[in-house]
Amino acid sequence: MARSRRLLVALLGIVLSLSLTVQTGMTAQAGSKRNYLDSLNGGVAAILDPSAMNSIGAVNVADKKVTTEKEPESTRVMANVKDALNIRSEADENAKKLGKLYKDCGGTILERRDGWTKLQSGNLIGWAKDEYLLFGEEAENLANSVGKMVAHLDDALRVRKEANIESGVYGILPKGEMVEVVSIEESVEGSIEENKWICINYEGKNGYVSSDYVTLDFLIDTGETLEEIKAREKAEKEAKRHVNYGEYTADADTITLLAALIHCEAGGESYEGQVAVGAVVMNRVRSKAYPNTIHGVIYASGQFTPAMTGKLDRVLESGKIYESCFKAAKEALSGVSNVGDLTHFRRINGREGLIIGNHVFY
Repeated sequence: MARSRRLLVALLGIVLSLSLTVQTGMTAQAGSKRNYLDSLNGGVAAILDPSAMNSIGAVNVADKKVTTEKEPESTRVMANVKDALNIRSEADENAKKLGKLYKDCGGTILERRDGWTKLQSGNLIGWAKDEYLLFGEEAENLANSVGKMVAHLDDALRVRKEANIESGVYGILPKGEMVEVVSIEESVEGSIEENKWICINYEGKNGYVSSDYVTLDFLIDTGETLEEIKAREKAEKEAKRHVNYGEYTADADTITLLAALIHCEAGGESYEGQVAVGAVVMNRVRSKAYPNTIHGVIYASGQFTPAMTGKLDRVLESGKIYESCFKAAKEALSGVSNVGDLTHFRRINGREGLIIGNHVFY
């Protein structure tokens, strides 16, 4: 009987041991499953948060530099026409005409659909057909070719002959003046200054102003609304009363206007360079892509920086115009052109064209 009890106790001990072993194994297995899920959750967290570390692989997604976003496309749009392009109120050839976008003018893309683009160019907002426009790299290349960098002066500044505070001075420009930028340069070697200098077009010469006191902007010629076109044409009619364009003869006021522009754009250039600027104006007068009067060409929207900034008017009021500029104006009015039929010029910047002095004509 005692032996039977000992055998029963032994059997109960074996059963109990097996039960504990099974429970322990199940517990361990459950714990392992939770750890595995936790490790997966860590991986998801690492994807959602690049700074998180995966508990099993210690992988930082940020280190892989995975990028799914595309580079933003250019919003630049440029006219691709010989003369001008109509801008309309809707994406329809029969829609109301709102204004014109001229050759070498550009703007910003607002919307695109069905072969049409809604754009803004100056005060003009409307739709144009894609077949008459340039986009992307083509638009950017044309913009860089015909556009210009300008500097708005935040204060009255001395224009120095070199990029050095100890350099000589050409003159002083007033606060609010806008001037064409030739380049941005570091201080000359040996200078104690660390600031950059802006090389500007100062009456045809390279002058320098401190970058600390200017705001830079990139300008491209813009289109005109119908209202702006009417205002310009009215001004042209007023100016045309004093001009006989049969032989391109003009009265004293028109000659002075052309001479003043030449003074502003090329006063520091050779006489040949001054005639070239006058010839560009006259070539535009002859071209269908521009107004057909000297006044209209000079004061057309976005064309000549001195006219845009008011500098031309100040020179006219002062009467301080070089005699050589008057002579160049008269020669250009007589029909002389040393640049052929070219209608553009700018400071030399690597662009191909006819180089005269510090300008390239194209």
